[in-house]
Amino acid sequence: MATTIAARKPSSFRNGLQAGVSIAIGYIPIAITFGLLAKSAGLTVSETVLMSLLVFAGAAQYMSLNMIVLGSGVFEIVMTTFILNIRHFLMSASLNEKVEEKSLWKKSLFSFGITDETFSVSATKEGTIQTGYMFGVILIAYSSWVVSSGVGHVIGSSLPSSLQESMAVALYAMFVGLLMPSLKKHRKVVLLAGAAAILNSVFSLVIGIAAGWSIVLATITSAVGIEILYSKWSKEENADE
Repeated sequence: MATTIAARKPSSFRNGLQAGVSIAIGYIPIAITFGLLAKSAGLTVSETVLMSLLVFAGAAQYMSLNMIVLGSGVFEIVMTTFILNIRHFLMSASLNEKVEEKSLWKKSLFSFGITDETFSVSATKEGTIQTGYMFGVILIAYSSWVVSSGVGHVIGSSLPSSLQESMAVALYAMFVGLLMPSLKKHRKVVLLAGAAAILNSVFSLVIGIAAGWSIVLATITSAVGIEILYSKWSKEENADE
């Protein structure tokens, strides 16, 4: 019995590692680009790696570099980072419903590693998510991000300029790759992703809402709106039958 239990735990962790490989690979060019920009912003390699170790949020780190260059204060950077990443509350709450019941400290530990990408992979997993699976996904993604940030700072500047510029599209390519499997299976996901993208564009570009709040509002509005529409459509279909 003990042997059986011992064999199941690493299996869950290994599955998480395998699921996180695509994230780790996608992080490499983005993290190298971050390391390169951190060097140009005046950060040392230790400061660059430390930021990746403590923050582990690509968009927030890129934004912080820009604010450091502009001479923004610490409070401004922290507040802007908080607003930009406030959507993580929603992602954590959503995953909490899918993850198996475990101690609070374990949930607190892997909640640090929730990013848009690790959330996408974990949330689309069918059934209950094992704690080992979450740690596997996050560990390989986290390691890739931290190591590649340091590598980018050390050797990224030696890459050809054309290759450095092409890395900017890697983040979008990775999101498309993560979203496509769900888009093929569920029409609801297509509508939800489309509605969220349109609303986020309207909120941020037309109304001028900050990026973090725009994403939160677009996520909540599209989720509630699509759910209401689907409920209405389901009732009409049942009434016709």
